Amino acid sequence: MASARWPCLILALLSGVAVSGFPRRLCRLLGKRSLPEGVVDGIEVYSTKVHCKVTSRFAHSVVTTRAVNHADTAKEVSFDVELPKTAFITNFTLTIDGVTYPGNVKEKEVAKKQYEKAVSQGKTAGLVKASGRKLEKFTISVNVAAGSKVTFELTYEELLKRHKGKYEMYLKVQPKQLVKHFEITADIFEPQGISTLDAEASFITNDLLSSALTKSFSGKKGHVSFKPSLDQQRSCPTCTDSLLKGDFIITYDVNRESPANVQIVNGYFVHFFAPQGLPVVPKNVVFVIDVSGSMHGRKMEQTKDALLRILEDVKEDDYLNFILFSGGVTTWKDTLVQATPENIQEARKFVMNIRDQGMTNINDALLRGISMLNKAREEYRVPERSTSIVIMLTDGDANVGESRPEKIQENVRNAIGGKFPLYNLGFGNNLNYNFLERMALENHGLARRIYEDSDANVQLQGFYEEVANPLLTDVEVEYPENAILDLTQNSYQHFYDGSEIVVAGRLADEDMNSFKADVKGHGAINDLTFTEELDMKEMEKALKERDYIFGNYIERLWAYLTIEQLLEKRKSAHGEEKGDLTAQALGLSLKYHFVTPLTSMVVTKPEDDENKTAIADKAGEGPVDAEANSQPPQTPYYVDGDPHFIIQVPEKDDAICFNIDEDPGTVLRLIQDPVTGLTVNGQIIGEKRSSLDSQTRKTYFGKLGIANAQMDFQIEVTPERITLWHGAAQSTFSWLDTVTVTQDGLSVTIARKNMVVSFGDGVTFVVVLHQVWKKQPIHHDFLGFYVVDSHRMSAQTHGLLGQFFHPFDFKVSDIHPGSDPTKPDATVVVKNHRLTVTRGSQKDYRKDVSVGTKVACWFVHNNGQGLIDGVHSDYIVPNLF
Repeated sequence: MASARWPCLILALLSGVAVSGFPRRLCRLLGKRSLPEGVVDGIEVYSTKVHCKVTSRFAHSVVTTRAVNHADTAKEVSFDVELPKTAFITNFTLTIDGVTYPGNVKEKEVAKKQYEKAVSQGKTAGLVKASGRKLEKFTISVNVAAGSKVTFELTYEELLKRHKGKYEMYLKVQPKQLVKHFEITADIFEPQGISTLDAEASFITNDLLSSALTKSFSGKKGHVSFKPSLDQQRSCPTCTDSLLKGDFIITYDVNRESPANVQIVNGYFVHFFAPQGLPVVPKNVVFVIDVSGSMHGRKMEQTKDALLRILEDVKEDDYLNFILFSGGVTTWKDTLVQATPENIQEARKFVMNIRDQGMTNINDALLRGISMLNKAREEYRVPERSTSIVIMLTDGDANVGESRPEKIQENVRNAIGGKFPLYNLGFGNNLNYNFLERMALENHGLARRIYEDSDANVQLQGFYEEVANPLLTDVEVEYPENAILDLTQNSYQHFYDGSEIVVAGRLADEDMNSFKADVKGHGAINDLTFTEELDMKEMEKALKERDYIFGNYIERLWAYLTIEQLLEKRKSAHGEEKGDLTAQALGLSLKYHFVTPLTSMVVTKPEDDENKTAIADKAGEGPVDAEANSQPPQTPYYVDGDPHFIIQVPEKDDAICFNIDEDPGTVLRLIQDPVTGLTVNGQIIGEKRSSLDSQTRKTYFGKLGIANAQMDFQIEVTPERITLWHGAAQSTFSWLDTVTVTQDGLSVTIARKNMVVSFGDGVTFVVVLHQVWKKQPIHHDFLGFYVVDSHRMSAQTHGLLGQFFHPFDFKVSDIHPGSDPTKPDATVVVKNHRLTVTRGSQKDYRKDVSVGTKVACWFVHNNGQGLIDGVHSDYIVPNLF
């Protein structure tokens, strides 16, 4: 593979509003008419406004972007918004030249049929997908005629949760270009009165922030406004690119003269409960920690660092123990011990000496920890007024002992018996997060993903801080009998300091004169009851001053909370119960126009004088993603063509590429994961005969070997046939077959020159067959290989493609003319190397094997030297398996 060709490594970045075509020109040609500042490829985004209205923690946000096409031809304009994962989209409208095209929320299957019909006609779609830790990304694009204007408006709603004593509104800002009118505003109304209000931006200096930002609050009302001028948006005084790229966060809290607050509007009520100043209930905590081989390195060190910090915060009244699991289970102590200074010091030494080794035995470790807590309570080894908690941390799936997720769930559920919560922390992406979440939810806890990053230790410690201070246990929120209908969750095992319990419902009699609510719970010293009584006429008077926000907010808050809780219960339900929960959540989602995992928003928009259908879907952590993403996902890593290596990196809108120049017959290691046992190798083929210029000879992948040692599977793929081995059993298929093979976690689907291979939930490959005219004198048929999903592969994965599954970034600078006037050169800094690269393009052939989709990239010369780890010859292996 000669360096003159364009194998490509692709890195894709989220955009604010983007236009199709080549990136911004470095200079404008003489003679062009003068255009407003901020125009990119003919498109001016002249206004972006985010307006948030918050009433009683319920936030209603509207994002509006306006653009005009100054070009002489039609241009495609994309609208991208990142919104909180906890939010539900409620509306989207598209306005072109004064004509508005609204969105309609429909059942997902109905919307999917409309979508598939549109896709079969070659039409585009909008969708929502996960984007980072707290956000998901909404994207839609439309063709805008020359001289036309377009307005995008997205509305979403969410209930702000109290976290460590504050409510947080999290906005992602990245308009990608200078915007003449850029504005974020928030109006907050809290009947209890606002006690603190703050706003900060990660992307701008404090000096600039103070001049562009205003924030104020008085009594029940608060206001935040951020309006940077064009000059304040510039990344430097003479620059034309924007520095607005990062997080904009608004935080506030309310006055708490009373521990509870009840509000009633139009027959619906919401009850907030967050008492202050109570003594902390002592905890009995068992930390169940994965120390298997996959935790080796930074993950293990970060876990130990977090545990050492947690030990500094453990109170002397608490009891604790550590259980470590790999292939077997070991404990620090045989029983729970009190957190005396001497025991804490001994615990620190134990933690510092933790070493990783072996497999993953989740079942036995959890059962040991649960038994220890039960025994301590039965034998009166812990205070009577104490509460028990299990916190498990793992980075993988059970693979020794009892490894069936359903059986582990059953064992844990029976052992805990509803007596205390289980909190599951999933470290990284190479695990079955849905299993961890289901198991936690059915034991009154929750699951949290710990992202593999430099702050993983802070994430771990932060979670512990959330549950470190229980103020009440066995909390019950009670209302007069027969007075309330459609009540949301009203019993909680714990109330933690800094959080808030929210209950909502509907009044059976809207004409009642008074309303009473009791909250009962066990405190550290005694049992407590908090009573709230309301005079309905006084409530009506108070309502008049809050009309400036939105009138039916409590009904919508109730619907939001009810749907959220139904969806949560649905995750661990089965059979008829799951069907009932689904039906209830779907009905409310459609009635209140919420885009949830059960619904989609359909937008019919004009394009080339045709009706085009776009869909907005709700993303999720697990299987819901598969339901939601009716558009094929972006492929981060692939190799196709001559062969061109392509890698996409989140949060980049550019690409980087490289090639490997080796002889036909050479086998290259594409992926190797020692933890999952997966390997993928590819054998190079050449041309039928050399072309006249030997420097531009072309080579391709003519054979692929996909193997999973743990499953004892091998798949050999050639342009002629596909052969599967499971142990000694062999099956052979042709590319003309339309067939799906499913066996022991492996799924292989062959259809229309495409083969999809999936190993369980989280590893999916696609192989594309390229066929040439049989009498073609030079070229052979060849294969393209695409990694669609790799999140269950371990951090130890390597290979020409596999090494890029880990966090990866690069920076481009000094763009200047190259030896080819159509392909500029630039400097790229990647993996601490400074490389000279050249602009080119490559294609993604998944959707259309004959034409492909063009992708621009920066080409790294010399067999990817400086980009790939080591040298390219390190990846040559003797055979396909």
